[in-house]
Formats: sequence, C-alpha cells, structure tokens
Amino acid sequence: MNTTEDVTHFLETDVELMRLLTIVASLGLPDWWICAGYVRAKIWDDAHGYEVPTPTEDVDVIYFDRSHIDEAIEKQYEAQLHDLLPNVPWSVKNQARMHRVNQLPPYQSAVDALAHFPETVTAIGVSLAKNGRLRLAVPYGVDDLVGLKLRPTPAFANDASHHHIYRARINKKNWQATWPRLQEVDIPRQG
Repeated sequence: MNTTEDVTHFLETDVELMRLLTIVASLGLPDWWICAGYVRAKIWDDAHGYEVPTPTEDVDVIYFDRSHIDEAIEKQYEAQLHDLLPNVPWSVKNQARMHRVNQLPPYQSAVDALAHFPETVTAIGVSLAKNGRLRLAVPYGVDDLVGLKLRPTPAFANDASHHHIYRARINKKNWQATWPRLQEVDIPRQG
C-alpha cells in the first residue's frame, strides 16, 4: 500500500468498515466521517501483517453542523448508533464546536477539523458518497500513514502549547508498543 488509491481500495474491501459506514450514513448527518484511530489502526495492522484487528478505544464519528452545536445532540446520535450496533464503542462529535477544545479558530468543515488533529496519521476520515462508494479525506496525504511515521500536524508543530499536547498524546498512546515498526519524526517547532 503506497498511494491514496491503494488506501481507498484497501478500506473499501473491509466488510466491517463498510457496514459501519452504512450505519452512520443512515443518520443523515451533515459532512460526516468515521475517522482517526479506528481507520488508522486498520492500515497499521495491515502493514504489520496482523490478521486479527487491533481493538480500538472507540469509533470516532465526526460531522459538521453550525446550526446545532449542543453536545446533547451528539449524545443522541451516539445513542441512535448504539441502538443500531450496541457492541461498537461509538463517539460522535460535532466539529463545529470542537475547535474550542484545542483553543483554535473555528473550523470551516469536518475535513478542516481533521487537518487540525494532533498527528498527521490521525488526520484520516472515511465516508460514503451518494453512490455508496468510499470517500477518503487525508489532508496530509497517506505517506506518513503507510510509511508508519508519527509527526505532528502543522497546528501542533508550530505552537509550543499545542506541541506539548502532541507530545503528551504520543507518550500516553504508546502506539509503538502495539505497532513496533512506527517511527517518530518530530519536526522542529517554529514558534
């Protein structure tokens, strides 16, 4: 797996992922994506030759809706997804409000929010187009993801307080214990 097309094809053949995408699509959320660790782990598992999927803490579903930013609405969507698939650890977040968590300017879309995740390899989202085909959002491309490189996104590399968040996440997550071929490529901070 080397290219965006390779990653897209690989994910399209994942029966579990396609089932989850179909379930999330049934909610009719605006600008929605399954993203981050759940998707990333599938690529890293494949790169490591793991036949059994590595469990993830949750299945992150993001969407973008400026007109309804109450967190309670997100919990309602989580409950709906749990009713449809109770064994999946759903986490639903409206990215129209999540910029506050990282003290960043408001996001313009769900993909803009992905671009402001702490690591380039976490900035990955998948969704379904109207024709049922998989859509892939990778604001920083797939090179780090398929190359097993850990590095901060520009928002977390260029600001000391945000870089600290990136460092803390890398230490806490300890991904290299699960996927030992990962290599950290920490770019120098500019601010």
